[in-house]
Amino acid sequence: MPSSEHICKFSKFPIFVALLFALSSFANAEVRFPLKPAEGKFIVDQAHLLSASSITQLETQLTKVLKDRAIPIIFLSIRSQQDFGAGGMSIETYARILYDEWGIGHKRITVKGPGVGRSADIPWNKGILLLVAVDDRKARIELGAGFGLGKNAICQSIMSEHIIPFFKAGDYDSGILNGIRALSQMAKGEIVEPPPRPWWHYGLVVLVVILVIFTIVSLIRRGSSGWAWLFWAAVFSLIIYLLIGILTSNDGDGFGGGSFGGGFSGGSGASGSW
Repeated sequence: MPSSEHICKFSKFPIFVALLFALSSFANAEVRFPLKPAEGKFIVDQAHLLSASSITQLETQLTKVLKDRAIPIIFLSIRSQQDFGAGGMSIETYARILYDEWGIGHKRITVKGPGVGRSADIPWNKGILLLVAVDDRKARIELGAGFGLGKNAICQSIMSEHIIPFFKAGDYDSGILNGIRALSQMAKGEIVEPPPRPWWHYGLVVLVVILVIFTIVSLIRRGSSGWAWLFWAAVFSLIIYLLIGILTSNDGDGFGGGSFGGGFSGGSGASGSW
């Protein structure tokens, strides 16, 4: 028979768990969220990172993605999580909670089956949130639970190659446009195209070609030895190898419902900072 001391210890355990739950609930109750976009809209740019023309372009593009694929892609920019009582929270946690709070995507959708008038109600829960906290210098792609974990690698590639390099250069407009274009391609099942290269990438090619020609001409005029030729061949091989690495590296009836149908996040996606 257990002693009264053991009974006392076990009886305190549920109280401890309840206290932790209450504290957690209280902490989450302090977290706030921006108002979600109106139905038929996809952009909430509180940090004013996008030009008016870019917003118009994105709204048109994302309307088509939703109609064709039943996948809403929502963009939100904020100055800082601190402004919403989430300063001590990771961007992954805040994005997940916000995704669920807004109910991005639809848990189930109706699709037409073979035969006249035949349709089926299927689980879906596919939506995409791109969150940018500009003063925190962090961004997050959050996916609906219907995607599972299969798109994590693509999302990380989009974040690292299409978004963050532009953010590092202070060009938020281009980073968002390129990122959402890549996310749209992913949503449509297309190959995600590489981001456009800065002009100086191609300037490097011209510079190396000029340098190679100049060096070869100089070696011929001076009648240099075979060792000199071998040395410069090795140097230029290394330069060309590095250059190729830079140029080829990766720094992928319509739906009639809306963007918000009670969908919830599965915790998958990708994060980035700059």
